[in-house]
Amino acid sequence: MGCAISSLAAKAEFGERNTEDSATTRLSDDQIQMIKESWKVIREDIAKVGIIIFIGLFQTHPECKDVFFLFRDVEDLERLRTSRELRAHGLRVMSFIEKSVARLDQLERLETLAVELGKSHYHYNAPPKYYSYVGAEFICAVQPILKEKWTAELEEAWKAMFQYVAGLMMQGYQEESTRQRHLALSPKDRPEKRNTAL
Repeated sequence: MGCAISSLAAKAEFGERNTEDSATTRLSDDQIQMIKESWKVIREDIAKVGIIIFIGLFQTHPECKDVFFLFRDVEDLERLRTSRELRAHGLRVMSFIEKSVARLDQLERLETLAVELGKSHYHYNAPPKYYSYVGAEFICAVQPILKEKWTAELEEAWKAMFQYVAGLMMQGYQEESTRQRHLALSPKDRPEKRNTAL
């Protein structure tokens, strides 16, 4: 595949690091600048990258297809490559990445965006373990586009961004999961709100 992290073991390691380090991952100013510069090139092939991400995701983690009702039973990857629905979803993911890149200098806005996306993914039944897979597939998809501009430092910057964003999405997913469990309790089972005012 030509991707430095295309092996399953390397992608799994990327995912494990993601869940462990995401809360403490902060990007340096140099990393932010590298990401923004590389994004200018990547965005020229935004639809193509979105499709490549999901084809790669379905190849390396076929269980992810279960989250996507429209693609669940499609075995033919060529059919997926030409799917308008997959293209549309890929574009939505790439749009989120574009918004994330634009907000790297405004972390509060980025955090709000990613936490809300995590909450919505609770309702899509998309478990948090899948979030890091998308980051790994993104990196594999953009290496050939960036060619000689791709460096180990740039790879680390993108990994750090995806780890940070995936951690925020996981936070949002957990918050929504807790909220839904609380709503599902019958009124008598809910913890009492005690009035501590005198």
